[in-house]
Amino acid sequence: MNTYLLITSIVIFLCILLNRVSNRIGIPALLAFIVLGMLFGSDGIMKIDFDNYAFAEQICSTALIFIMFYGGFGTNWQRAKAVAVKSVLLSTIGVIITCFLTGLFCHFALNMSWEISFLLGALISSTDAASVFSILRSKKLNLKYNTASLLEVESGSNDPCSYMLTTIMLGMISGGKISAGAITYTVFAQIIYGVAIGALMAGITIFVLKKFQVTTEGFDTILVFAFVLLAYAVPSAVGGNGYLSAYLFGIVLGNADLDNKKSLVHFFDGVTGLMQMLVFFLVGLLAFPSALPAVVFPSLMIALFLTFVARPAVVCLLLTPFRSKWRQQILVSWAGLRGAASIVFAIMARSSGTVFEHDIFHMIFFIVLFSILLQGTLLPYVAKMLHMIDDKEDVLKTFTDYTEEVPVQFIQFTVEENHPWAGSKIRDILLPPETLLVQIQRDEKDVTPNGDTVLVPGDTLILSAKAPGDVDGVRMIEIELDGSHKWVGKSLSRIHLGKGKLVVMIQRGEELIIPNGNTVFAPGDTIVIKER
Repeated sequence: MNTYLLITSIVIFLCILLNRVSNRIGIPALLAFIVLGMLFGSDGIMKIDFDNYAFAEQICSTALIFIMFYGGFGTNWQRAKAVAVKSVLLSTIGVIITCFLTGLFCHFALNMSWEISFLLGALISSTDAASVFSILRSKKLNLKYNTASLLEVESGSNDPCSYMLTTIMLGMISGGKISAGAITYTVFAQIIYGVAIGALMAGITIFVLKKFQVTTEGFDTILVFAFVLLAYAVPSAVGGNGYLSAYLFGIVLGNADLDNKKSLVHFFDGVTGLMQMLVFFLVGLLAFPSALPAVVFPSLMIALFLTFVARPAVVCLLLTPFRSKWRQQILVSWAGLRGAASIVFAIMARSSGTVFEHDIFHMIFFIVLFSILLQGTLLPYVAKMLHMIDDKEDVLKTFTDYTEEVPVQFIQFTVEENHPWAGSKIRDILLPPETLLVQIQRDEKDVTPNGDTVLVPGDTLILSAKAPGDVDGVRMIEIELDGSHKWVGKSLSRIHLGKGKLVVMIQRGEELIIPNGNTVFAPGDTIVIKER
């Protein structure tokens, strides 16, 4: 037991170290995790003999639940909805076409059987969100034409379709012929149950978090953790797509107005990071470098076909009708990295008990390795060459874990009898640069200041500056509204802020506005909110 714990802790330490190193040298961290697993494996330095595919499938499938959930949770729907149609087409029709084209290539070019050909196509038909956005985040790259959001929604939502194709192909290979009716019902159940239960679980979770106060700090996060597992397990039990449910659950929950969202972001960011380390390390541990030479040629051919033929063809076919710019199409094609889902599904196929004529796992392993190494490493350079980098925007705004809330620091003091401000109107006092008077506490009551408000001795003033801080249990935050923010165009009376929150001021250009219920929010407004 102690040996396993010691090895686990060492692996985690090394993964964190490699993550820092990989970010500096421009190599995707996920590749480093795979290499680390290979070094610990039976062909590596540590000589750990691990080939339990059934156990690995259980671990990796569980990890994929949280990867899928957090992919949805981090999706900023306000930004993503503009490209939702294109993204969904790529994640559904695009996955099917990719599977079909790859299957044809494997059969006719590599002389594989139809069953194996289309199984390989199903396994590698999805792209990997974790790989793409770990690169974009680490390099702080935002992409023009809302491309980051397009890639995020596509790569986050295409795993369920790939999973569905994989299960159908495995069923056909292991059980022989499957009727068209059975396939139709499978597709129907996977989609309908997955969507319906995912949305229902999200609604229940939001209701519970808002209506019932969890008395012990941190237990609300654990509660969400349990709901994530339920969002996967319930639809899976009735024939639905658990991964689709978990992803949709994440989208709805991530875009809801929750008081504890920051703590949820921090918690699941750590959980997802750990899951990614676990998946890719286990994959490296399962892989035998000595088995790779036998699969290099077919795997390399499939990888090249995917990268330079199938993916570009699918992107061109589906995005051209939307008049997407050719530079965007090329970048979207290049950003079609294969990753965690493909490997997890390959492990699932390997542990199904079906005997294959080809080494499916190591073929998929090589393709993913090639994709991360080539496409992942060169993605920033390709984006730069295509002039697709948007220096005016922050890529983090693409995610819901981007902190729209910019904390500000507050100075609190009491106006004494002999203070120069005593008896003066606010418009007549001289404040330091970039300092605002945002709140007055008078006789245990809050007074919203305006230019005509006269300061009297005993008033407690709260002045804002740019930095985080709390004032006697009162926290004030700034929210900067961009054009896509859900509050834009709505009046203050129509905004649900939550308990203990109050909009005390709006900065619009050089103008400071003391709001009332009829005040309408506009793009570019900076909103000051008081929290208790």
